[in-house]
Formats: sequence, C-alpha cells, structure tokens
Amino acid sequence: MAFPLATLLRDLRPPSPVVRVLALSNLARTVANGFLLSVSVLFFIRAVGIDSGRVGLGMTLAAVLAMLASIPAGQLSDRLGSRNTSVAFGAAQGIAVCGYALTGGFAGFLAVVALSAVMDAGGAAARGALIAEALPPAERVRARAYLQSVINIGLSAGTLAGGVALAADSGALYRWLLLAAGALFVAAGLMCLPLPAARASADGPAPERRHVLRDTPFVVVAALNAVLVLGTDALLTVALPIWIAERTEAPVSLYAGLIFLNTVMCVLFQVRMSRGAEDVAGGARAMRRSGILLALCCALFALSAGQPAWVAAVCLSAGAVVHVCGEMLHSAGSWALSYELAPADAHGQYQGMFNLAQRVGAAITPLLTTAVIIGWGWPGWLVFAAALLAGGLATPAVARWAERTRASVTPPRTAESAQAV
Repeated sequence: MAFPLATLLRDLRPPSPVVRVLALSNLARTVANGFLLSVSVLFFIRAVGIDSGRVGLGMTLAAVLAMLASIPAGQLSDRLGSRNTSVAFGAAQGIAVCGYALTGGFAGFLAVVALSAVMDAGGAAARGALIAEALPPAERVRARAYLQSVINIGLSAGTLAGGVALAADSGALYRWLLLAAGALFVAAGLMCLPLPAARASADGPAPERRHVLRDTPFVVVAALNAVLVLGTDALLTVALPIWIAERTEAPVSLYAGLIFLNTVMCVLFQVRMSRGAEDVAGGARAMRRSGILLALCCALFALSAGQPAWVAAVCLSAGAVVHVCGEMLHSAGSWALSYELAPADAHGQYQGMFNLAQRVGAAITPLLTTAVIIGWGWPGWLVFAAALLAGGLATPAVARWAERTRASVTPPRTAESAQAV
C-alpha cells in the first residue's frame, strides 16, 4: 500500500509553478462560487424581497446571456491575450458580485446577475486558453485534472461556510459573505498577473482565423460532449435526490453520503483517472469509457426502484461509485479534445465553443431528468443510459474525423510562435 499512497500524494502536488499559480487562483474563485451557491438565491428572496419566480427568471436569463457570450469572449481572449482577459474578467466578475450586496430591487438584481454570468463565461474561456498558452500540450490535461481537484476543495469549503451563514439566516451576514465572494473573484483574477503573456507569433500579417462555428467536426465533437454532460453534475445534484426521496425506500440521508463520496473521489483520483488522455486518441477513448460507465450507473440507479431499503442503498452506492469514475473520465477526455483539436492561435474561441456546449447540456439536464427519470420511473434511467452510451461510443469516430481536418483549420506555427509560451 505504500507505493500507491505515495503516488496518490504525489498526484496532489502542483505539477509545475504555472499550475501552482493557477491552483491558488482557482481556489479563491471556487470558494467564492461556493459562497454564491449557498446564499445568493436566499439573499435575493429574503433580504432583498424579490419573489422566487422572478429570481428564477433572472437566473435563467443570465444563464442564456452567458451561453451567448462564450464564443465572443473566447475570440476576445485570442486577440488581447488569455492572461490579460483572465485578469479583466475575474476583476469584473468580482465587482458584479459585490453589486449583489447593494441590490435593492429586481432591475438591479437582473443587472448584476447577468453581468456576473457573462464575466464568468468569459473567464472560463480565457482560463482554458491560458492553460493552452502557458503549458506544453503533454501537460495540459494533467494540469486541468489537478485544477479540478482544487475546484472540488474550494467549492466544498465555500459551501460549508455558506451553510454557516444559512443557519444564522441574517441579511447582514449574507451581504458580508457576498462582498467577500466579490473580493475573492477579484483576487483570483489578479493572481494570474505573474503568468507569462503570449507574444505575437512573428512579424507580418496574422493568419486569418477560421470561426469555430464553421469548423463542423469540432462542433459535432462539442455536441457529443454536451450529450455526455447530461450524465455528469446535474444528474447527481438534481435527479438523484428526488429519485431517492420519491422512488426508492432508501433513506434520504444517503444522498449526503453519496455527494461526499463523489467529492472525495474527485479530489483524490482525478489526476490518476486522466492519465492516457493527453492526445486526441486518448481523449476519445476516455469519452467512450465515460459513456459506458455513465450508462451503467443509470442502470444501477434504475435497479434501486421497488427494492428493500438496504438493496436500494447498495444499488445507489454502487451507481454513485461508477458515476464518479465516468464523470472523471469525461472531464479528462473533454479537456484533451478541446485542446488538441483547436488551432494554436484560437484556443479562446474553441474553449468558448466547448464551454457553450457544456452549459447547454447542464441547462437542459434538470428539465430532462425531472420529466423523463422522475416522470417515467426506472425506464427513464434506461433512456438516459442509451443516450449516454450512444454519445460515448460515437465520440472516437467523430474525433478521428475532426483530427483529419486539422490541416485545413490550423495555420502552421512558426518556430517563434511555438516558443512564444
């Protein structure tokens, strides 16, 4: 056991100074996100006095604007440099979140949540491009895996702190927590300043960039990724708790244990599960395996219906373990494909396209899961399993198609541009 433990501990160390900087930035940002997830909705309802229907409407409109902003924000990152735009988007998001605490009505609420969501989408595209520019290709997926572990730690810490504020249920405490979240977002952006800025590739006119929406193979890869997103976070956080409460005999308290298990496994094993997914072929394999495992977890969840409490608990626990393995493989595969299939000078808009697809998948999952899984019962899980299996199995062929077209999409890099980062 000593050697696996030593390997596991080594996986938890930042692989390079660049990743160390990004990890600290991510930690600050995700603690702030944990604050927001915990208290923002109740703050607007209880402290500001906006009814829940209008809060839901505002959040939905903000999410739509964030989707629309993803690709243009990525293009801006390609033109101005990913480091500079990461800093700017982080600072702007922090200012918007501080505005939460000053909101006095629906119009102000709509303005600050929309601005925050758009800046969050832009920051995601810029940070993805920043990793591509600051690290050699062979290190990008491992870096993303490490940063994902940090994200889980930050969200857990921020949500726990937010839970303390919820227990107090104080409007003043909510405001202080939101101001702290805004400050953390600003700090997270400023932490990227020590990273190197990309240099211009060479003298002479810049090559014409092909718009990502005209890169049909990449768009199809992103769409398949959105299909697999149906089986990741929202499936666990929306469908599963309702399923346990309404369709099984298992105790509802089991859900908290399953979420804890998911978080711990992601922190400990995301780096290890990402090995072998450093290129297009490896990323496609990871996506195929992810589709298979996510389909299997749906089948295990379906088996929990109508069973005695202990049998249901065993099925749900086994499904949760299979789910988190599929989730980690999906993350690794999506990172590899989003980087390796993108032109060297357009990582921002290609990351924006991938983020857009993931946001669409995450947005429609709650509606689909409640209608299909909760509405139909165990057959709904099998419908989801079929969709996830099809998405995973189709990805390798589509990824090979996209890889064959890269020569017509990616401009050749000069020696200077190859050394720019």
